[in-house]
Amino acid sequence: MLSIITAKEAAGLIRDTDTLIVGGNGGTGAAEAILDALEQRFISGQGPHNLTLINITGVGAVTEKGLCHLAHEGLIARVIGGNFGLQVPFMRLVRDELIDAYNFPQGVMSQLCRAMAAKHPGVLTHVGLNTYMDPRQDGGRMNARTTAPLVDLLELHGQSWLLYRVPTPPDVAIIRGTSADEDGYISMEHEGTTREDLSIAQAVHNAGGTVICQVKRIVKRGSIHPQMVKIPGFLIDHVVLEPDQMQTYGTVYDPARCGETRVPVALIAPDPLTERRVIARRAAFELRPRDVVNLGVGISAMIPNVAAEEGISDLITLTVESGVVGGVPGHAREFGTAINPRVILDQSYQFDFYDGGGLSCAFLSFAEVDETGNVNVTRFGDRRDGSGGFIDITQNARRLIFSGTMTGGKFDIGVENCRLAIRRDGAFRKFVPQVGQISFSASLAAQRGQHVSYVTERAVFELENGHLTLTEIAPGVRLEEDILANMGFKPRISPQLRDMDPRIFRSGPMGIAQGFKALPARPRKIA
Repeated sequence: MLSIITAKEAAGLIRDTDTLIVGGNGGTGAAEAILDALEQRFISGQGPHNLTLINITGVGAVTEKGLCHLAHEGLIARVIGGNFGLQVPFMRLVRDELIDAYNFPQGVMSQLCRAMAAKHPGVLTHVGLNTYMDPRQDGGRMNARTTAPLVDLLELHGQSWLLYRVPTPPDVAIIRGTSADEDGYISMEHEGTTREDLSIAQAVHNAGGTVICQVKRIVKRGSIHPQMVKIPGFLIDHVVLEPDQMQTYGTVYDPARCGETRVPVALIAPDPLTERRVIARRAAFELRPRDVVNLGVGISAMIPNVAAEEGISDLITLTVESGVVGGVPGHAREFGTAINPRVILDQSYQFDFYDGGGLSCAFLSFAEVDETGNVNVTRFGDRRDGSGGFIDITQNARRLIFSGTMTGGKFDIGVENCRLAIRRDGAFRKFVPQVGQISFSASLAAQRGQHVSYVTERAVFELENGHLTLTEIAPGVRLEEDILANMGFKPRISPQLRDMDPRIFRSGPMGIAQGFKALPARPRKIA
């Protein structure tokens, strides 16, 4: 018989010092009712205490919900996670040395779930070499109190590899689905992602632990089509019924995010022409027909809006590391999902494709860039974001475009009369002599033959022969005062320095589609 319990009863099953795996991805897939009940139990003084938390990537609405519920000193003793950017309260625990904290690449975290299920020793991969994941740097450790090594550098057949060790055996899993039948078979027909919840359930079941799944509804035994079942019932110990379960942190239910319906892309309104859209528009010029693309968070997530306005969405395939293929990826509280997806894969399979070099190009953000082209997005100022899928993607995509504003902090920058107007610049430099942490290794990219660009609202740089080279400048921008004066080093300046395309700074479509089909597709392998 199916065990149906309340969220409060589910929270009561977690004991002191347990290892807890929580599913979810960005703004989707979190068992919100159970996480909230666990927080309320701890606040009331009933425990549990000193948990080890495993989260595949960031889960939350930045300052609330998701894993923000668990960001309490005493509740968590150690975290092993793929990202903390969507659960900002965790950063304080990490920064203030209140918990042990490890950050592994998101793809590695996803694949570790399969390794735990099969009782393998870990994940052996090239992902993370020459970055802070490498034990020759930080070994994925996020603060000073975290000392135990969990990443090993190995040499096999004349090549360097990293072995990310399987953490301590898991005791409890908290995952989510849409429907559970009377035998506990779980389907995910209203989910925008399917994540790695099957692997999580297998891992905890095989370790003798407890698997708890939150669902929207209970249906008749055997009524779910077998091809729709994502998790077999024998893996599920308890089900929590939550009829008000939201699809994402911004949407109760949008049938276009799970494939139940499709909506016309023409209904997607263009974003306003701000400095961020200027960057997204310039980055979109790097697209090619038949590209298979990954889009990161931040400005990169605005590129689908540009592609939709330009009428080239159907000529490329946009993907999200969460497992979504096709459609128009969401951002903010819908990050991880897409409108009109063509396929929704389990996340680990998406990273198998990424890690093997399947991506034509990838658009990502930056927090710091240094004169050799290294990028930091993981540890800067008071932030301890962690990598998410950034390292998996940047070490394997054939073409990389990093996007961001030239400076950070409060600024006043806009577009006036088809020119960039810098009315007040930001106080923080993003282009620095040396990045605070190496999230992307430019030297490794050069060895692998990757083509790398850095796009800002006022300038474009290319990685050439181990140096950052200025290749384009926006109309209305002064080279010395607006660009070089805001950098902590002097870049190489291309002898062919040119203006950015003036269409970027005009309202309305830029007309990319006219010559887009004639552009050559990218080769399958890195040159």
